[in-house]
Amino acid sequence: MNAELNAHNDAQDRDAQPRVSILLSTYNGEKYLREQVESIQKQTYTNWHLFIRDDGSRDATPYIIAELAANDERITWINPRERENLGVVGSFQALLAHATADFYLFSDQDDYWLEDKVATQVSRALAHAAECERRGATEPYMNYMDPVVVDAQLNTLTPSMIRSQSGHANTTLVEELTENTVTGGVSLINDALAQLWLGGGASSSTDASAIMMHDWFLALLATAHGTLEFIDQQGELYRQHEANVLGARTFSKRLAQLSRPDLLVRKYWTLIHRSQKQAALLLEDRYGGEELTEEKRELIRAFVTIESLPWRERARVLKRYNLRKNKRLMTLAFRVLLITGWGKRW
Repeated sequence: MNAELNAHNDAQDRDAQPRVSILLSTYNGEKYLREQVESIQKQTYTNWHLFIRDDGSRDATPYIIAELAANDERITWINPRERENLGVVGSFQALLAHATADFYLFSDQDDYWLEDKVATQVSRALAHAAECERRGATEPYMNYMDPVVVDAQLNTLTPSMIRSQSGHANTTLVEELTENTVTGGVSLINDALAQLWLGGGASSSTDASAIMMHDWFLALLATAHGTLEFIDQQGELYRQHEANVLGARTFSKRLAQLSRPDLLVRKYWTLIHRSQKQAALLLEDRYGGEELTEEKRELIRAFVTIESLPWRERARVLKRYNLRKNKRLMTLAFRVLLITGWGKRW
């Protein structure tokens, strides 16, 4: 009888909490997937549902997902039959379109969430929603935490990825235009932001090539139309291993790049051009371009079109809008390349 009463009370507690959908995309993730799902199951926040989409794995990942879903009613595998490879951006958008919630969190397949992560992010999101309600408004909202960079065995390599990689966390449009500090696995978005992305139809092939990563584009939408908030707390163990699809910029990776400056310059130009192409989507009406303030519209256009200007004007635009990177050396390189055009191949 006591067990039934406790279960009933737990259910009531969950019903009183906002609905949270956790979105997990997998690809050949058999090695660490169980651990990551275990860390989600151990969250102190309980009113969540985990949606998993497999992006065409060729290892045992589908069998692991099927087992996890069979053993926990809070887990749904959305594509057990059609496991088309959509890529990271397309897969996460398919997950977002499938789920319905007050808040959405994105999960990688190989990290490990700290137990208060969801509770912390939802608490901040609720505080923001309450402030919006006092103003009689709603807006797109995103928050994110600081990953702890760890090795394959979860031993700490860097206690703060934000401080080691970027120096500080971005919260404004001018910062996010040129460099992303949001890691998808520690991010939360509200439904207004989810609908803004879904309403734009980002599953099109044109958008798929323009959007560099789902977390970056969502951060751009949040800073353009609402609020991007950084929670200065550790949220997850961000595992680095030999099979990472993406990973932290470690010292060894940076050293390898410096050994081939020609490739480094080429990579930098690719990043500039891809970030310009991504930023240009913000000007389109389907992503709310007509609702942008004139100041933000002018800023985005300045960044997107800067290379069409004479070099003196490029220098003035960089200064006027304070287009920059997060670290001084990177800002210097960014501005020198844009002013001089040195090393550009197209």
